[in-house]
Amino acid sequence: MELELSRVDYTIVGITSQNCLKLLPPSASKEPQKVAVADSDGILQIFSVKKEDIQLHFKTLPGPKISSLQLGGAHGSSSDKIFIAAENEIRGYTKKGKLFLTFDPGMTEPVSSMFVLGNDLFLCGKHIYNHFRDCKDVGSYLCGDQIVDVIAFFADKTRRLMSLIACEGRMIRALEHARVTMSMEVESAPTLLHVLEQDGTKTVLFGTVDGRIGILDVEKLHGFDRWLIDNSSNSSTISCVDSYDMTSSGTKNLILGRQDGTIEVYVINVNDNLDAPILIYSHNCNESVSSLQCGVIGTQGFDEVLVVTYTGRIFGLTTEAVDKSVADNTMGNYIFSQDTGNKINKLKSEIEDLQVKVAKEREKYQNSTQSFFEELSAIPLLSVKDSFVLSKDTATYTLTLEVPTAIDNILLQSNVAIDLLDVEKNSAVISYSDADHAIGNFLLATYRCQVNTNRLEIKIRTIEGQHGLLHAYVTPLVQPKCSRLIQFEIKPLSLHYRIHKFDESRLFNTLTMTGTFSLAEMHTWVSQSLPEVPEKPQFGENTVLCFQSTFFGTILQCSYQKGEAFFKSDNVSTISILKEFLTVEATKKKIKISISSNINDESINHVIKLIEPKLIKQKDLNNDIKLLNALNELEVTEEENRTCLSEKYRNLLANEKELRREFQSQPDYLDRLYGIVTDLYIDYNKFKGCNVKSKLATLREILDEYSYDALIQFFRPELSK
Repeated sequence: MELELSRVDYTIVGITSQNCLKLLPPSASKEPQKVAVADSDGILQIFSVKKEDIQLHFKTLPGPKISSLQLGGAHGSSSDKIFIAAENEIRGYTKKGKLFLTFDPGMTEPVSSMFVLGNDLFLCGKHIYNHFRDCKDVGSYLCGDQIVDVIAFFADKTRRLMSLIACEGRMIRALEHARVTMSMEVESAPTLLHVLEQDGTKTVLFGTVDGRIGILDVEKLHGFDRWLIDNSSNSSTISCVDSYDMTSSGTKNLILGRQDGTIEVYVINVNDNLDAPILIYSHNCNESVSSLQCGVIGTQGFDEVLVVTYTGRIFGLTTEAVDKSVADNTMGNYIFSQDTGNKINKLKSEIEDLQVKVAKEREKYQNSTQSFFEELSAIPLLSVKDSFVLSKDTATYTLTLEVPTAIDNILLQSNVAIDLLDVEKNSAVISYSDADHAIGNFLLATYRCQVNTNRLEIKIRTIEGQHGLLHAYVTPLVQPKCSRLIQFEIKPLSLHYRIHKFDESRLFNTLTMTGTFSLAEMHTWVSQSLPEVPEKPQFGENTVLCFQSTFFGTILQCSYQKGEAFFKSDNVSTISILKEFLTVEATKKKIKISISSNINDESINHVIKLIEPKLIKQKDLNNDIKLLNALNELEVTEEENRTCLSEKYRNLLANEKELRREFQSQPDYLDRLYGIVTDLYIDYNKFKGCNVKSKLATLREILDEYSYDALIQFFRPELSK
């Protein structure tokens, strides 16, 4: 089953954020709906489409950035009231543009997410959750994790009002009367929440940073149920979700918008675990999608997916057939209707007028910059949407940079050793400059972008144990020339991610640290060494955080309070990196500390067993590439291939493209594995007080002729006695 949709461009607004677009309910079925959209310039506008023309109903004056737009109304009535959150103020408008509410919730943080349900208003800042009823405070909750989204609904069975907040720390919390009633752990950091209503029942869905959609069972399981869409082919972050019957089958489809600009439509069945979702439509607009809504917009009777991108471009994907043959015909001599001809002539005259205005303004600006009077050259304000997300599958970071205008180039500079990997979506030309390690330059690379590129995605491979800063200088194609600097922190244990369940059955190495440090100081040190650490420590006597390595699956537990910290991990290198980093940080603050460690020799066997599959696979891949290079030098014909070569070599040649693609996706991967085993050997012996640099050449030889028993014997020679 395939869904055919045609793209129709409508208009452009300012830079937008999530939850900035809503469709007002129609007065009759399949009647075109009005569109409410808000942008970062503080402008709220409502428009509709009539005969492909935009009809603006009202538009507010610019003001503070609008972070959220929601629709609401009294219980049992149509949700046609518009509510917007701008910094610390909530405003309400009717569909005709009349301001009927101005409300200051008195929050100490700007409102980042909002939800309206009848007379109830739910507001969230970075850490604060507030519930208001008829603009009166019902309760508040202070969350240690950063809140990313909030929703509310009446439970199907109990009919009690329940709200959910999605938190960055891989947690979704349910609240009643502003008190947490349950905490639901999820595998990946959530980005949004959505309530799917079908046949009188409600299903809570959530999107994640790694591009998956999960189902929560709030009433029975009181937690995570299953993954609805586990899309391994597209790991781009879910930025918006809507549910709507696009196929007119009587069952709602799931429509997703992703950060890489992909819009997807799925056929789903949330009631059957065995019924896998089916992708029936996919479209990429090459800009990150801020929000989308489904309804009837352009033509009466035709359903449509209305999309707004980060740069403010609004377009629709409509079920109505749109003639595309005119663009494909290069002969000219087109025959248009009188109405279409008038529209084309009108557009041509508007373009000519705009070109004349731009030329005049450009000339005026150039003259002012060359004037002898004290006139200033104004540097435009450059807004950059950036993300730096760790991928669990590849143990790499994905750096995404997007600006509202075309990018000229991006310069990356780092004071720590990192590798830049190829990305298929990336068409930019990269050039490396000589980096001076003596002054802390380990990377200096420039990405020169193609024409009209306003979004760039880069994959970065970090090395644990090394920490520093990655600087990205983004230079757009604007005059006068300017650049925006974005900084990203590379942490010592950068390849770890937060987990909530800790396996106590493993063999652990421990590190105990005591001293005159406070809880806040130790929490700061932990957050500087590990990603996904909440900004504030847990409330209570002891803060406990658990992490897992994306590379090998080794785990780490951090337990600390005022004056005492305890760390345990099944990886000696993790303990060694923490010990070195914490010692340096305590020395900087002149805090006296006492450190003791306990190393479990058996943990070495465990870690090497975890490394072994990757090591063997990569060695086999390297050998296959060497054999392929040799076979290509022989220039074997197809006939000789069939008659002379063995089955092994024929299979290699048949799978050559796939093998080379895998090899090129992780360059120098084997050397990286060798380096990790070498660091493990050095760290293990460092705790024993031995300097083993003279034995590293022997270790390399053992790795080249890999044998698990030989490697264990080299690490632990006492076993052979």
